Amino acid sequence: MSAALLTGTPLTGRVAVVSGASSGIGAATAERLAGLGATVVLLARREERLNSVAAGIGAAGGKALALAVDVTDREAVTAAAREVADRYGRADLVLNNAGVQLVSGIEELRVDDWQRQIDLNITGVMNVIAAFLPQLTEAAARGGPADLINTSSIAATRILEKFSVYSGTKAYISHLTRLLRVELGPRMVRVATVEPGMVDTELPDHVTDPDASRLMADLIHGIDVLQGADIAETVAFMAAVPRHVNLTEVTVLPTAQVI
Repeated sequence: MSAALLTGTPLTGRVAVVSGASSGIGAATAERLAGLGATVVLLARREERLNSVAAGIGAAGGKALALAVDVTDREAVTAAAREVADRYGRADLVLNNAGVQLVSGIEELRVDDWQRQIDLNITGVMNVIAAFLPQLTEAAARGGPADLINTSSIAATRILEKFSVYSGTKAYISHLTRLLRVELGPRMVRVATVEPGMVDTELPDHVTDPDASRLMADLIHGIDVLQGADIAETVAFMAAVPRHVNLTEVTVLPTAQVI
């Protein structure tokens, strides 16, 4: 069954920036936002895959710009934000989605994996916020909708063995979003998190711990898990509601997932 619930082009005139847009939730959301009328800017490291997503959006009649950017590089993200401003005036919708999941027992001391998750899941998120927040606040000041949506995870609140560092980074994102909303809500910038459960993306492929890999594989094959399109429709709905409505924390689980 299709995940699409929205009809028409309710996002016409909006400029959406999606990080982590070369695959999974990011790619699906970019495609859906474009299909609903938004001009979409795609950010990710993998230029070839990014260009493929942009080409697909164009072939479907949408508008997309692919910018190969590593979000852990603050200067590169800032330059991307300048290009968005030069081309489109400003972004008014940001899906802060880039992330990585590297699960292992804490005593394995995989400090490089810890750092990679911190760099991408935390520093990368902050770089995107720093680069695009002025555009969001300007959009709101001009009376239009403005959305900052951060992709977190149910791992932010679940106690899962061997997920310590990954869960810690997602807990940071979820609580950061609550705090940002206190500052930005009065300025009419909507700030929200989407917290998915098990989604059939390439993210579990990054897990090298055999126990965690087995758990995630069993979940994928044992229940009807979410698809990227399910999260994309959720994000689209969050952005399409009236300006005075802020869906602040949306948890999306497969119906059969209990972990």
